Amino acid sequence: MYRAFSVHSAALALTASALLLCGCAPDAAPPAAAVRNTANPEGEHGHADGAHGGIIVSIGHDAYHAEAVFDRDGSLALFMLGNDETEVREIELQTLTAFAKAEGDASAIKFSLEPAPQTGDAQGATSQFVGKLPAELVGKNVQVTIPVIRVGGERYRIGFQAAGEKHAEPAQEMPEMVSNQEEGDLFLTPGGLYTDEDIAANGRMTVTEKFKGFKPAHDLNPKAGDKICPVTLTKANPKCSWVIGGKEYEFCCPPCVVEFVQLAKKNPEQVKAPESYVK
Repeated sequence: MYRAFSVHSAALALTASALLLCGCAPDAAPPAAAVRNTANPEGEHGHADGAHGGIIVSIGHDAYHAEAVFDRDGSLALFMLGNDETEVREIELQTLTAFAKAEGDASAIKFSLEPAPQTGDAQGATSQFVGKLPAELVGKNVQVTIPVIRVGGERYRIGFQAAGEKHAEPAQEMPEMVSNQEEGDLFLTPGGLYTDEDIAANGRMTVTEKFKGFKPAHDLNPKAGDKICPVTLTKANPKCSWVIGGKEYEFCCPPCVVEFVQLAKKNPEQVKAPESYVK
């Protein structure tokens, strides 16, 4: 089984590098001229941990990025990001064909990642894809390759690796979020659906202050009736809640609180009642 964690702090060893597909079905990848190869091992540079506890994957030599997050049962969420790794990127709706193979295997097994738009994504676009490793690969060291992903009209190929539970380390605290003027302005000033009463109900604190030392544990497979995070649609954590519009919402991790409060202030009409965010 898999446990999600970041390179510096967590329990799933995700190491991102762009990879050429090899040992897979001969028709899996389009002609080389049609796809931008993101492999650049000599020029590859390090990336910060992802907001959801995953690892950042470069797309097109850092033209774009993605964050790959595995759950312990082999579920995979791929969050799309811009050139700036803190920017959520919406891309074309598409089903991603992926190939995974265990360490030492000569051939790969095909599986799919389906678009799962997050709250605030534009019509006909998505910033998230979800899927699950083939059952026979769950818990093993695997290499995942996506031969074609369309971003902004261009076609790229990406890849990343994940280590199974036997290589996992004990989960540690989520890296502290840096408190700055922008965060203070977001959480300590009203706007849109976010009111003075909400600020008081949240203890007149920012997420950095309120959730210092918070340990995220993402569950990509909520059961029927479970509360889900309004941003990622993964299982919500009751210990990560925030009052918005006089109502309490539950999230999977503090970065999602940031994104949802931004939405509530800029586009309040897109915010649904808490009871709407249930599996």
